[in-house]
Amino acid sequence: MMCYAPYNPVSWLRNGVAMTVYTALWGSRRWESTTPHPEPKYHETVLTGAQGVPIFSWVAIPENPRGTIIATYGITGELESEWFLRLLGRKAYAQGYAVLLFDWRAHGKTAELSPTLTSDGLYEGEDFVRIAAAASTMGCPGRFWFIGFSLGGQLALWGLKAAADLSRSGEDLGIQYGDIGGSAVICPSLDSVRSLSYLVQYRFGRFLEAGITRKLKRLAWRIHDAHPGSLDPEAINRANSIWGFDHELVIGKLGFPSVEAYYEASSALQLLPQIEKPALIIYAADDPFFHPGIIPDLQAACTKNSAIDLILTPHGGHIGYLSSKKGQRDAEDSDPWWAWNRVLQWIEQQGR
Repeated sequence: MMCYAPYNPVSWLRNGVAMTVYTALWGSRRWESTTPHPEPKYHETVLTGAQGVPIFSWVAIPENPRGTIIATYGITGELESEWFLRLLGRKAYAQGYAVLLFDWRAHGKTAELSPTLTSDGLYEGEDFVRIAAAASTMGCPGRFWFIGFSLGGQLALWGLKAAADLSRSGEDLGIQYGDIGGSAVICPSLDSVRSLSYLVQYRFGRFLEAGITRKLKRLAWRIHDAHPGSLDPEAINRANSIWGFDHELVIGKLGFPSVEAYYEASSALQLLPQIEKPALIIYAADDPFFHPGIIPDLQAACTKNSAIDLILTPHGGHIGYLSSKKGQRDAEDSDPWWAWNRVLQWIEQQGR
């Protein structure tokens, strides 16, 4: 287990909801001023994922790259607006890593290229591996590190499972299993059945869920407009919750009889005992998105698997982890982004 400076937020952000909201609002406006590193000169490209699905990607390769970061975002978004992901890109590139960021299935420009909907990791895990194989032909070197946050963290963990499965299949991908370094995830979704039920039990959770649902519906309409006939407009109109979105639009095409069955099959929590590559999970006990009852199960799974390093913090919210000035000094961080700094520190230690 890596040694790290404890996470230390300012006192008024020692609340998961406050941290989550403040980081989202402040970070979206101020993130560029927090880092001296310029945006890498990304090359836009389309790579091929599982099932032949085209994946829109940004790629930047420094001189003499020391490895490759492959990363995506959470339940909604697109590359242009995902500042937290782009912040990682700047920091990783400045440290000498090749960086590949991508719009995952049914998101951003990938949604314009294909009507294929999300599968919460069941196929996105293989997308990570095939993206790594394609990136290697462009000059991105191993080791490849699969990175994500929130639902994107679930997808990245599925990437490790897919890498192991594909290595045993005998298929020649152009890269070896040894080229995969591992995965690092922040606030990953682990158990959607419990967390979505929990989220709608309190007022602010219902507010968060409603906001995500509106974004999901916009994604669905974007796919509908880009690929006429691919989605039933009446089903989109009926999808008035995250659960409803998956019920109306996703599970039928994936062959699941219910949303519960789909979430249980795609859950990242049940993957943890199977992970063979190094993995870092950063998780906040006060994350307002996830059921608190998941934490003991997460701790137990990580304790039983020596490949996983778990950093469980009392505070941090959902994709927050803004450090106080004292926290930055204690951690010897040059910016307030405690979680990204631990991710890059951890990857550095894996190379030793």
